[in-house]
Amino acid sequence: MDPWNFFYTCLTSLWLHRFYIYSSVALGISIWICIQFFTSKTIKKDEKFNGNPASAEVAEDKLVNGYATMKAKEVYVAGVKIFYGSQTGTAKRFAKGLAEAVTSLNLSAEVINMGDYDPDDSLTEETTSRNICVFLVATYTDGQPTENAAWFCKWLEETANDFRFGKMYLKGLRYAVFGLGNSVYVDHYNTVGRNIDRWLWMLSASRIMTRAEGDCNVAQSKHGSIEADFEAWKTKFLGRLQALCKGEKKPCSGKCKKGKCKSQGKQSKESSDHEHGASEYENAEAEEFFETTSEEESNAEEAGDTNSVIDVEDLGKIMSHMKKAKKERELEEGGGRTSLSQESAGRKEEGERREMITAALREALTKQGYKLIGSHSGVKLCRWTKSMLRGRGGCYKHTFYGIESHRCMEATPSLACANKCVFCWRHHTNPVGTEWRWKMDQPEMILREAIENHQNMIKQFKGVSGVKADRFEEAMTAKHCALSLVGEPIMYPEINRFLKLLHQHNISSFLVTNAQFPEEIRNLEPVTQLYVSVDASTKDSLKKIDRPLFKDFWQRFLDSLKALSEKQQRTVYRLTLVKAWNVDELKAYAELVSLGKPDFIEVKGVTYCGESSASNLTMANVPWHEEVVHFVQELADLIPDYEIACEHEHSNCLLIAHKKKIQMCALPHRTWESGSQRDALQVLCCFRTEMLQQTRMP
Repeated sequence: MDPWNFFYTCLTSLWLHRFYIYSSVALGISIWICIQFFTSKTIKKDEKFNGNPASAEVAEDKLVNGYATMKAKEVYVAGVKIFYGSQTGTAKRFAKGLAEAVTSLNLSAEVINMGDYDPDDSLTEETTSRNICVFLVATYTDGQPTENAAWFCKWLEETANDFRFGKMYLKGLRYAVFGLGNSVYVDHYNTVGRNIDRWLWMLSASRIMTRAEGDCNVAQSKHGSIEADFEAWKTKFLGRLQALCKGEKKPCSGKCKKGKCKSQGKQSKESSDHEHGASEYENAEAEEFFETTSEEESNAEEAGDTNSVIDVEDLGKIMSHMKKAKKERELEEGGGRTSLSQESAGRKEEGERREMITAALREALTKQGYKLIGSHSGVKLCRWTKSMLRGRGGCYKHTFYGIESHRCMEATPSLACANKCVFCWRHHTNPVGTEWRWKMDQPEMILREAIENHQNMIKQFKGVSGVKADRFEEAMTAKHCALSLVGEPIMYPEINRFLKLLHQHNISSFLVTNAQFPEEIRNLEPVTQLYVSVDASTKDSLKKIDRPLFKDFWQRFLDSLKALSEKQQRTVYRLTLVKAWNVDELKAYAELVSLGKPDFIEVKGVTYCGESSASNLTMANVPWHEEVVHFVQELADLIPDYEIACEHEHSNCLLIAHKKKIQMCALPHRTWESGSQRDALQVLCCFRTEMLQQTRMP
């Protein structure tokens, strides 16, 4: 066959069967594309479930020279840096706990002491590092940062207000803030956390979630304790962190005024599709009722015009203001209503008050051995009670005043206090406040249940080896009540009725107050013995040791001592010596003695109650008994109207008595010498006789 004819025949055949050829080629290409597609999809799934959650892959296919390639995976979160500013160790402990939780997500976490970090050299690196910066910061005295965070805060404030750095200095830095504070310090509550949040925002750093605030005040904490506040915030932070790791975009356009999300997209979603809500993140943010923004943002909202759009997370605050305004209008309109309506409103207001003892507080105090009564009272068995039941010695009250420890009931009608003393032996598990704002139980119920609980605790010693049968029977009838268990008993609005009930039951009363309620001292009915705690003799040292809540604490302190001098009854100063804190103020103490003119002065070395996040005291702050004796001898030389009367070495305590008390017993001038108390015992007999006479007062 002619080659040309053969070639022509083949071409003709191909042309006639061209449809089948095209179909075969198309089928082959389709099969190849499908294989490549499913292969890349499988690889993407494997990397998603087995790879680092901090990475997100972009699985788009790309044909390069006939081959399919994948783009390099993009890292959205490289790690988390946790900065802490702590004075007592709480923020540091939270930082370590958060680091462990972040590490469990296969993310790197670094805990950084703000005192060891140089923001001038290192903070700008975080704008491009793709790290998340978390700030756990506590607010210390007078709204100041803690010692280790002082320089960081100073630098950040100066940078935020220095035009030379520019407002975009920290653009790209992503952060979250959790503040630690105490709401009883109203003017300084979480000031440091709010400031850091504001300064970072002023430098164009981006929040990944709204700032949260933990409250040490268990009575006001949204979750019952600062630990619970932190756990609630940590859960939401970890959820937000996982979302960022997956590449989740910001919930809005980012064009926010004062750091608040007010973009058109969010507005339209909230207005047109309220039933479905905005994004899941926005809903979570709206639920964070315990979180707040900075003071500057709050002020901007209050001063904003009427055309501004209201965020969902602000509705609670606005509704609260509306209810308050409505109540004020109703009060104005109902000025002529009857007294019956007023009484009804009063009962309703009382019913709306919170209980002082929250669930978390009840659990903490119960673990410490308290028997809680009602909503704000408690009773506890003293270790000296147990000692005397076994025929052993009693406490200093037995040595000084003849109080039998096994017949003493230690109680309080108010667990709340107006101070946060560094040597608080309850480690600040009790609530604090400057006024009574809780539900109130009746004194009859408090006394009845206090006696019942005390007896029940005594009954537990029946048959215990070493317990004396006669003392056990005597202990079932309390003859003395020490209102010094914890808190500030004088805050209880019905304290006078409670005291009268005690005396009607032939129970003597020792009441201790922290010298912050002068009017209450003046209005107090006579007690067997009234104590005032004099923990320091100067304004600065009192602020450092007692950490009072009142702004005018020093004037209140002085007025309380003056009020004590006006009381026609037995009065006592109680001095607690804290080594290296208040043992060098002898002359100032002498001046305070002349101001209050107490009958007795009890000087006691501080008791170390173990490590606590609420205090930085150590055993080094506990004076030796010889040091307490030396202090008392020097103090006695400065107050000529007083003499040393007795000591109780086991309690590291000495008693100074006014000479008029000693002269009443017609004893020699000098009644006490170190190491000898023979004559002093006769003086104490006189003290005890006088006290027993006062116990029988109506």
